[in-house]
Amino acid sequence: MFSFFIARRYLFSRKSHHTINIISGISICGVALATMALVVTLSVFNGFRDYVASFFTAFDPQLKVSLAKGKTIAADDPSLVALRAHEAVEVYTEVLEDQALIVGNDRQWVVTIKGVDDNFNQLADLESILYGDGEFVLHADVLEYGIMGIRLAQQLGLGARYDGALPIYAPRKGERVNLSNPMQSFTSDELYSPGVVFAVNQSRYDAHYILTSITFARRLFGQQGQISAVELRLKPDVNINAVQKDIHHLLGDRFIVQNRYEQQEDTFRIMQVEKFIAYLFLTFILLVASFNIIGSLSMLMIDKRADVQTLQALGADDRQTSQVFLLEGWLISGFGAALGIILGLLLCWLQMRFGLVKLGQSEGSFIVDAYPVSVHAMDILVIFLTVLAVGLLAVWLPVRRMTRDLLRDIKSKGE
Repeated sequence: MFSFFIARRYLFSRKSHHTINIISGISICGVALATMALVVTLSVFNGFRDYVASFFTAFDPQLKVSLAKGKTIAADDPSLVALRAHEAVEVYTEVLEDQALIVGNDRQWVVTIKGVDDNFNQLADLESILYGDGEFVLHADVLEYGIMGIRLAQQLGLGARYDGALPIYAPRKGERVNLSNPMQSFTSDELYSPGVVFAVNQSRYDAHYILTSITFARRLFGQQGQISAVELRLKPDVNINAVQKDIHHLLGDRFIVQNRYEQQEDTFRIMQVEKFIAYLFLTFILLVASFNIIGSLSMLMIDKRADVQTLQALGADDRQTSQVFLLEGWLISGFGAALGIILGLLLCWLQMRFGLVKLGQSEGSFIVDAYPVSVHAMDILVIFLTVLAVGLLAVWLPVRRMTRDLLRDIKSKGE
């Protein structure tokens, strides 16, 4: 407490040499700028992460249940029957998903056929991702409809409403390819356009997926009565994480239960790694900026030499004297961190409010015109603790050595 009181007085009091005040101010500004950069950069990474997540919510289910091993399972498996009756489940949709070959406009493309139940429109927010003059429909009478991603339609040279049937081919289950007549080894069927395409602004879906009925998918892939996954929408106001754990306990280790973020684990892991690397680089810059504090403290020791002699005469030991200057350096880091966080939050608010920094020169060049920003309280706490830790590490060893040399010099002259 004694050392902290002295250090606080030294930070705010006027020094005998005005240069020391200037150097201390420069030290605080250096730490503040590095801290501000950390706040803004991590918030931009959060903004991109949250923005990407907003695309998935229109297509990915709240929870997805799939097999830990194998591709398909019987739809009437006892475990799945129990899952359908779970009190937290509001919409239960069976899914059969596999790859197939489509042919259109003399072009061929390998796509993912996703067969779903008729209640899929209750599971996904389709109104926000469908484009065209038609409507969401999977089948009617003897016709089977296919709703493809917008980029897939463009690659095939098709519009939202294509004329005629779209041939679909899939390998026959358990058969080898007949090299003399390869088409005999494929099951073929046809899909028709309902007059709409979907766009979630993710290449994984927009360029590769076709939505259709699960009846069509089972017939095409020869998987009658089978499903590859179950997609769930939960009742309002339930805790998704708690329900996820409960369902995993109910189903056992045969199944994998994934939330939206886990369904896109690769994408979010890459973004998290990028954010962590940016954090490390900026922390290194912060460390370099913190070395300015050493110069400020060394000049302060020279300026306060008489005060140190007085403290020693009043009974302060070497450890307490050293702590005064250590705490002085820590206070400079703390004030720099506080100032940097305030400035960083201000810049983030301005970016969220006015979109000051644009992604492109012309409007509409990107999905979002300005850099998205999202401030997370945990990031701010981590940044503040990082600045304090880096500031302490940067000055700890130099200050101990400088204090030891100063005290040795004072004692030698006193003798």
